[in-house]
Amino acid sequence: MNVLVLNCGSSSLKYQLIDMDTHAVLCSGITERIGEAMGKITHKAFPGTPGQKVLNVEEPFADHTAALGRCAGLITGGEAPVAKASEIGAIGHRVVHGGEAFKQPTVIDPAVVETIKKFCKLAPLHNPAGLMGIEAATKLFPGVTQVAVFDTAFHGSIPDYAYLFPIPFELYEELGIRRYGFHGTSHGYVAKKLSQVLGKPFEQTSCVTVHLGNGCSMAAVKNGQCVDTSMGLTPLMGLMMGTRSGDVDPSLHPFLAENKGLTIQQVDSLLNKQSGLKGICGLNDMRDIHAARENGDKKAELALKMFCYRVTHYIGAYLAALDGCDAVVFTAGIGENDPDVRQHACETLGGIGVKIDKERNYGFKRGQITKISTDDSPVAVYIIPTNEELEIATQTYSLVNGK
Repeated sequence: MNVLVLNCGSSSLKYQLIDMDTHAVLCSGITERIGEAMGKITHKAFPGTPGQKVLNVEEPFADHTAALGRCAGLITGGEAPVAKASEIGAIGHRVVHGGEAFKQPTVIDPAVVETIKKFCKLAPLHNPAGLMGIEAATKLFPGVTQVAVFDTAFHGSIPDYAYLFPIPFELYEELGIRRYGFHGTSHGYVAKKLSQVLGKPFEQTSCVTVHLGNGCSMAAVKNGQCVDTSMGLTPLMGLMMGTRSGDVDPSLHPFLAENKGLTIQQVDSLLNKQSGLKGICGLNDMRDIHAARENGDKKAELALKMFCYRVTHYIGAYLAALDGCDAVVFTAGIGENDPDVRQHACETLGGIGVKIDKERNYGFKRGQITKISTDDSPVAVYIIPTNEELEIATQTYSLVNGK
């Protein structure tokens, strides 16, 4: 059975077609600049022959339906077809916010669509885009089961004392203000993969998952259930990120309003788009920051230290919250590929059970599951590459097949 995975932005559409019998990616691609004068598709096909075929299409796409229709044409026809339309058995949609209503993948029907719309106030940039993808796929693939897989779902098991904020309880009841968390498909995927590596049932596996990319978050997983996560009501909370500040004093908002004359919207933009690594050193790509450090840039060095300190801080907090942990798992772009960040983040954790092996850490092979802790480390440390598209496809496949 083939599952088509869709991840829609306001003007973009990412997709993968995955053969669930082999987990092979048959094709993948991204459509950009939807709704603009000229759009672009970069389509990579793996049609059963050695290597891949890359097709570039430039033409206008009025909306997501037009863009997805063109992508479907590339999948099923053109220079490198990989499947017939009838061979797409289900479609899995990444939906960012499911609020408290959706804690599992869910077959999409009109009632589900209406509920997702209600959570647009919690994810105003992402949920409307996800709904556009759902609408487009429903028109183009009538009769094919559509499944919503929510970024927030994995964190649905967090207990109330961890997800509630210490503000008037009525605000939670009225507006749903609480910690929701994001990157759930990534955290869930690597936690389950860790249980396979350890040879333990997932229900007996406890770990700290560390998702570090341009967006960063962590999760504490106890016996296969998420019990805490660093992001909150929005993705701004928690770790320092590429352009997001992470945790700051909430009184910063009125302080900036009074002393800089900023509106609440301007403060929000500053914290989301001009802060984090970029705010400290002007760079938000960790590779550029390392290059600047090597050239003696002190602000770049400071940005790295601040970033790693926040990671160390949260790992320590989550080890305490778990009261027993099998492993710390690094994943995503920075987590998987940056040994300097991993080394700095873990080097002071020896006293609480995390001992990293420097040779293993710097000798890792990209894209492979690697243990980078010492043999006597009470808590193991792993690199496990994430695969959110496969996780969405797996959840979709399992739901459709009643597993």
